[in-house]
Amino acid sequence: MAAAAALVALAAVGAGSLLDLRTPAPKSADAPADAFSAGRAYEDVQVIAARSHVAGSPANEQVRAHLEQQLRGLGLETEVQDTVAPEAGQLSGAAGGATLARVRNVVARMPGTDSTGRVFLVAHYDSVQTGPGGNDDAAGTSTILEVARALTTGPRPRNDIVFVLTDAEEACLCGASAFAASHPLAADGGVVLNLEARGSTGPVIMFETSRNNAKLVDIFGRAAPHPVGTSFAVEIYRALPNDTDFTAFLDQKFVGLNSAYIDGGAIYHTPLDTPAAMDRGSLQQHGDNALGLAREFGGTDLTDLRSGHDATYFPVPGGLVRYPGWLTLPLALLAVALVAALGWLIRRSGRASTGRLAAGFALALVPILAAPVAAQLLWLAITTIRPGYAELLDPYRPIWYRLAVLALATAILFTWYALTRRRIGPAALAVGGLAWLAVLGVLLAVAVPGGAYLTTLPALAGALGGLVALRTRQSGPWPVVAVTAAAAVGVVILLPTVVLLFPALGMAMGGVAALVAVLLGLVALPVVDLLHPQAGGQRGLPALRARRLAVLPAGAAAVAAVVLAGVGLGVDRFDAAHPAPTHLMYALDAGTGQARWLSHESDPQPWTDGYVDGVTDVGDDFPGLGDGELRAGPAQSANLPAPKLEVVADATTGGERTLRLRLTPQRVSRLATLHVDTSTATVLRADVAGRSVPVEPRAGKWGFGLVFHAPPAEGIEVVLTLRPITGQVSLRAMDASDGLDALPGFRPRPPAVGVVGSHSSEMLAVARTYPL
Repeated sequence: MAAAAALVALAAVGAGSLLDLRTPAPKSADAPADAFSAGRAYEDVQVIAARSHVAGSPANEQVRAHLEQQLRGLGLETEVQDTVAPEAGQLSGAAGGATLARVRNVVARMPGTDSTGRVFLVAHYDSVQTGPGGNDDAAGTSTILEVARALTTGPRPRNDIVFVLTDAEEACLCGASAFAASHPLAADGGVVLNLEARGSTGPVIMFETSRNNAKLVDIFGRAAPHPVGTSFAVEIYRALPNDTDFTAFLDQKFVGLNSAYIDGGAIYHTPLDTPAAMDRGSLQQHGDNALGLAREFGGTDLTDLRSGHDATYFPVPGGLVRYPGWLTLPLALLAVALVAALGWLIRRSGRASTGRLAAGFALALVPILAAPVAAQLLWLAITTIRPGYAELLDPYRPIWYRLAVLALATAILFTWYALTRRRIGPAALAVGGLAWLAVLGVLLAVAVPGGAYLTTLPALAGALGGLVALRTRQSGPWPVVAVTAAAAVGVVILLPTVVLLFPALGMAMGGVAALVAVLLGLVALPVVDLLHPQAGGQRGLPALRARRLAVLPAGAAAVAAVVLAGVGLGVDRFDAAHPAPTHLMYALDAGTGQARWLSHESDPQPWTDGYVDGVTDVGDDFPGLGDGELRAGPAQSANLPAPKLEVVADATTGGERTLRLRLTPQRVSRLATLHVDTSTATVLRADVAGRSVPVEPRAGKWGFGLVFHAPPAEGIEVVLTLRPITGQVSLRAMDASDGLDALPGFRPRPPAVGVVGSHSSEMLAVARTYPL
C-alpha cells in the first residue's frame, strides 16, 4: 500500500511538471485585438518564409518590403538602416578572415509617454540559403509584428518600444552588430528581448541573459505567461561557442533575455523548415511571453536593472522558482552538512555501520558513471546502423530513442540496486546517493553556480526527508510521506531537466540526460526500496525468490531499452518527407580550370560518395572556405567567371604600397572573399567599404583575409596598405553563390536524400589568383 501510494503521488507530481511544459493552445485570427494571436502571426510567417531569402538576395528584399509595409501600416516610425557592418564579437572570428556584410535592418519605434529607457524587441528576418526559415526566424519576426499590432491597440507604454528586424544574422550577426553599435536609438542601451527558434516545436525556453540578471529574471517570472527557463541553461550557453543576435547587444553592454523553442531540430536550417512545419502552440507561447514582457518592461523604470548578481531559477508547475545566486554555495554546504548528519544518525540508530556508509558512497558512483557511458554506447550503436544521424541535430522522430535512454538508465540503476542492497543495506545506499548529489552541488556551486540547484536542492530535500523518517519511524505512514515528499522535490526539479536536455543537446549527447535521470533515481531510492521484494509487505518471501524478483524490474527495463531503440530504428526511417542529410559543394579555380566536388561529411553517405573519393585540404586553393580537411573528388569544369579585381589606385610612399581595389562578383553571389599571400607582402592596414578592419595574421599561405556577405552588384572597395616582400603581390579572390543543379555532372538527389543544414551546403565557389 505504501509503495502504491508513493508511486501514485510521484507520478502525479511528474505529470504536473511535464504538463506545465506544454505549449498553450494557439489563438485564432479572430482573437481579441489586444491579445497575441498565433493565427494572425502565422499569416506573416507564410509571407516571410515563402522561399529561401538569404541576406542580399531579391527574395530578402521582398521580405523586407513586407515588414516595412506592416510596421508603417500600424502608424509606427519606420526606417531601414542600410550600412556595412562587421560581425558581432571578434571581427576576424570567421574561418575566412575579417567578416563584414552589407545589411538593411528594419527599425520601428513606438514612443513612450514618459520614457526611462528603451525596450528592444529583436529578431532576424533573413534565412539560410538551404531553407525558407519558417521557424528560424520567421517565428520571431512574425511574433514581433503581431506584438507591435497588439501594443498599438491599447494605451501607449511609458517607455519607448523599438522593434528591430535584423539582416544577415545567419551570415555573421552583422545586422545586429550594425544596430547595436551605431544606430542612434541604441546609443543609450536598453533592454533587449531576442526571439529565436532552433527547431519546429516545444516550449519556448529563456536560455540566455545578460549578467547580473536577478531583476530581469524576477520580471520574467512574473510577466511572462508561460515562463520556462533555467539558470543552468544560461550557464551552459555562456560556455558554448554558439551565438545569436543577442551576442551583438551584449557586446555593447545592453541587458536582456534571449528565448527560443528548440525541439524538432532535425529540420533546422534545411529545406524542411517551412511554415507548415511550425508548431503554432510554440508560436503562441513566443508571442504571449513577448507581449507580456514588452508591456511589463514598457511600464518599468529601466534606469537600473542590474542587480549585482545572477539569480538561480527553474520552472515548477505554475511559475518560476528563483532565489539570489549568492545563496548557491551556502545551500550547497548546508546540503553536505545535512547529508552528513543523516549518515551519523543512521549509524547511531544501528541501520548502517561506518563501513557500509562508506561502501554506499563509493558504490553510488557506479550508476552515475555507467548510465551516461551506456547511453553514449547505445547511440554509437544506433548511428553505426543509421550513419545519416551523424549529420542531424536530432532524429526526425526522437521520442523512441529518448525513451530508450531513460529505460537504459533505469535498468542500470535497478541492476545496481538489486546487486548491492542486500550486502550494503538500503539506508547506506540512500545516504551514498544523497552524498554524491551534495558533493556535486558544491562542485557546481564553484564552477557552474547557476546549475548547482539541480543537485543541491534534491540533496537537501532527501536529507530532510530522511531525518523526518528517522524521527517518525514509529508513527504510522509519516516515514513514507517524508521520503516521498523528498523524492517529489527531485521529480519537480530533475524530470523537466531531463526532458529539456534531450532537444537542447541532441541524442549525440544523450548521456547527459541519462546522468540526470540516474541522479533523480538516487534521490528516489527510498521510494524504490518500497518496491523491492525484500521490503514492505513482501519481506517474508524466500530469499531465492526475492532475489529473482529483484532482478525483474532491471531486466524489464533493459528489454524495454532494446525494444524502444528497435522501434526507433523501425519508425524513424529516411524517406522523402524525412530525407537523409547530405553535404556537397563545388569549387572551381578559374585560373587553372580545375574543379572539385567537396563535402564536409566525415563518413560520406552513398549519394555523396558518388562525388568524393578522398580527403584534401583546400586552404591553399580556396582560403575563403576556411582551413581543414574536406572530402573531395574531381568535377567537370564549368564556364563560370571569377570575381573581378580592379586596381583603382596604386601608390608607394616610404616603402609602403597602398592599393585601392574594387572587388566585383560577376555572378549573383552570397559572399565574396579576398586574401593576400603574406609571403609576397605584409598587410599593415586594411579598409573595406570605408570601414577599417583589424589586421590579424592567419596561419597558412594566405595570411590575411576578409569575407564580405551580401556584396552589392557594383562591387566592394578595398584599400590595402602593404609592405612589399617581393616585387609582386599575390591576391586570391573568390565569390560564392548557391545551387548546384545547373553544373555539369551534377545528379539530382533522390527523394530520400536531403540537404544538411549547413551554411556551406549547395555552395558554388569560384576563385582566381591575381598577381599585382
